Amino acid sequence: MLTKIDLKVILMPPIQLLGIPTDINSSFIRGPHKAPQSLRQVMVSGMSNLCAENGTSLSDESLFIDRGDVAIDETEFDFERIVTASEEAFSQAPAVFIGGDHFVTWPILTGMKKTIKNPVNLIHIDAHPDIYPDFENNPRSHASPMARIMENSLVQSLTQIGIRTVNDIQQQQIDRYQVMTYPANGPLPTAQQLPCGDCYLSIDVDGLDPAFAPGVSHHEPGGLSVRDVIQLIWAVPGKVIGADIVEYNPDNDINHMTAAVVLKLLKELVAKIHSDRTDSR
Repeated sequence: MLTKIDLKVILMPPIQLLGIPTDINSSFIRGPHKAPQSLRQVMVSGMSNLCAENGTSLSDESLFIDRGDVAIDETEFDFERIVTASEEAFSQAPAVFIGGDHFVTWPILTGMKKTIKNPVNLIHIDAHPDIYPDFENNPRSHASPMARIMENSLVQSLTQIGIRTVNDIQQQQIDRYQVMTYPANGPLPTAQQLPCGDCYLSIDVDGLDPAFAPGVSHHEPGGLSVRDVIQLIWAVPGKVIGADIVEYNPDNDINHMTAAVVLKLLKELVAKIHSDRTDSR
């Protein structure tokens, strides 16, 4: 006889993966547009199995499905393409997006807000606050998405973890938007310090120390470990309803080390989302 939890799981559509292969809004160097393809190569390479640490498996198609990439042509129309893809995805089930540069979080959350009516908290893991008002005269810069997200009230709160590059301009923005910041040179936030309610996680791979993730465009030593990030994912007290992993640059990777990190974080994110969906509380 099926339990209520068994029936709940059967009736749930699978958690979705979508790639967003764009890096036109990157500064310094490009390359993150190759990340979705690189991740998929590692997923089928045999380097590792597809199980998270709690046993949740991405090979279970009733639980997880790869929807492919958003159609991108590196033009101004890509913003609305990402918005539409996000809206369609979240109207069906939770989704995890693989960028691409950090610009993509802005249109993802724009689309999510069209279909998710509950207030959402944004937890942002990064070396950089990405909250410049207008970096290099590009409002869509990958250094500015958090400013766009906050000024458009796409989330009810922003918590940043692992930050270690704050300058005066960014500090003014952090103060303006009342961002809760946990710098890399301090302790990780506890579950009691993280926001309750529905949460979206945005993980910039350069939030990790380059020793763990060399395949990024902007190396910033002194960052988080892979274990730190996994602990943060599972410490979130509210429900994780979506996430993105951005700024992986395969051109700077070494022996697919960073691709393996991205896959590890993807597995744990999907497991956490699945756990939150099936929680009987």
